[in-house]
Amino acid sequence: MGLVRNLALTLIEKYGKEFTTDFETNKKVVEKYVKFYSKSLRNMVAGYITSYMRKLDRVEEGKGVEGES
Repeated sequence: MGLVRNLALTLIEKYGKEFTTDFETNKKVVEKYVKFYSKSLRNMVAGYITSYMRKLDRVEEGKGVEGES
């Protein structure tokens, strides 16, 4: 899982403005910047980015992240 997380965070750092909370959109953006031979690896990276962006949205809306006080 470390590979997926590191790759996802690197992509967010470089191309963060292009990612959204929609999995299908993120899947296309990931495929645009990284050529995968494995669909499942691409989907894992896009899924991690999607959940990360949703967490960012919750924090920005003031709801916070579960487990935080």
